[in-house]
Order: sequence, then C-alpha cells, then structure tokens
Amino acid sequence: MELAHTPQFYYCYPGRIESIQARNSIRPGHKHLMWCPEMPHEAGVMVEAQTDMVISEIPSLDVYYDSVEIPVGAIEYDLAEDIRRRHAQIQIALITIGQQLGFRTWIAQNDRGIVYRDRRIAEMEGVVASLQNENMIYPYEGAVQSALLIDCIWFKNGRLMPAVMEIEHSTGVTSGLTRMKGLQDAIPPVQTRYVIVAPDELRDKVLKEANRPQFHSLNVKYFPYSAVEELYYLCERRKIRGVTEEFLDSFMEPTLGQYTETIEYN
Repeated sequence: MELAHTPQFYYCYPGRIESIQARNSIRPGHKHLMWCPEMPHEAGVMVEAQTDMVISEIPSLDVYYDSVEIPVGAIEYDLAEDIRRRHAQIQIALITIGQQLGFRTWIAQNDRGIVYRDRRIAEMEGVVASLQNENMIYPYEGAVQSALLIDCIWFKNGRLMPAVMEIEHSTGVTSGLTRMKGLQDAIPPVQTRYVIVAPDELRDKVLKEANRPQFHSLNVKYFPYSAVEELYYLCERRKIRGVTEEFLDSFMEPTLGQYTETIEYN
C-alpha cells in the first residue's frame, strides 16, 4: 500500500458482485487503489475516494446450495436467520472442499443437526463422528473440550490437521480467535492453519483482531467467503484432484503484520 501514500493514488471500496443460486447481489468490496492524476492529495497520507463503482473480482461463478434446515440451538440462535443460513452454507462448502482434498471434517457439536439434502450434516461423507478417535486431539488433556465448539477442523491420515477454522459473520471475530487459542494451548505445537472464515467486507476487522498480541501465536489466516465459494465451485464442478494441502494457501491471506490503522482525510 505504499502507492496509497503518493499524491495521485487514493484507496476505495468498490462494490462486489456476489452470485448465489443464480441471484446476484451487490456486497461491500475489498480495498482497492484508484489512480486519480487530476486530483492529487497531500503526500505521505492515505486518502479514501468515494465511489459507486461495482466490480466482479473473479470470473462470474454461480454457487448453488440445496435447502438447509437449521434446528433450534444450532449456530448462534440469536443471530438473524439469513446470517445463520449463510453460516450453514459455508460449513457445507468447507465439508465439500475437505472431501475433495482427502480430509475428514469435524463440525461443531451444536451444528451437527443442521439438515442438508435431507440428512444431518453429521452424516455427510467424511464428517468426523467423534473427536475421541482423533490422534491429533484426544490424547491431550482439555483438547477435546476445547475443540467441541470449533466450527470446522480438517484432519488427514490420522497424523495431520490441515486447518482449524472459525466462521464469523459480524464484529464478534474475537470469540472465534479465543476458541482457537484455547485449542492451541491444549495441544502440543503442530503444523496447522488457524483460520478465520468471514465475509469479504469484514477483512479489516479480521486483520485488526488477529493482530492483537494475545493471538500472535495463532499466525491466523483469513479465508474470505468469496474464496471459500470459488474453491467450493471448483470442487463441485471440476472435481479437482492431485493437489497438495498447500494449495489451500493460495485461497487464504496471512494476517500477522498486515494491519495498520489508517487515517481518513476529507
């Protein structure tokens, strides 16, 4: 973002096209740079440009989900229904991605009764039935309890844990980070990804919270909804195979050291 401190560049947030079930909607977008040579600003500061532009950041992909039924008590029940449904859709996408990449998936204990395609997601192929049988979790005191309510954990071959993921929809990013930190403290150091999965418009919030000193050891990655659904689309339509788990890193953004407070000038 060094260019954003030069007189001819502004930062802006153009709208983003989201397409789900063949329905397009305009969502808040990511931060972009805008070149405005005709209206230079003061050097050395970042200035936001207001814009009503709408862009498609990736080629248009139609993402489809079948009907989802969410029982009482699943997800955070005080959230609005559309947010809870979106949470469930993202969990389903993560299960599908895990299947395609050869992972088994743990789904939070209170979400396992969600019904998709006429069966509970706990019964979907590749979903872990119990953490008591997971070598990466059960031998360590307090680890199973710490993992029970984590939204999604991927396991592989009984020896690897490719990712621990919390899905966040609002400003409550800290709760997910705290749950992941509790798990990290309960198990010995393992090579895994601690991941916040969140809407694209929450990127700055995720980066800010993940950079708090108490969460540095997590080295959090950010997996935006748009990237989840791009990968989900590839898994559903292209049946990708033969890729390593490092393939995931091209869809996730590192957060540590990536957040700096900016001052806006009018």
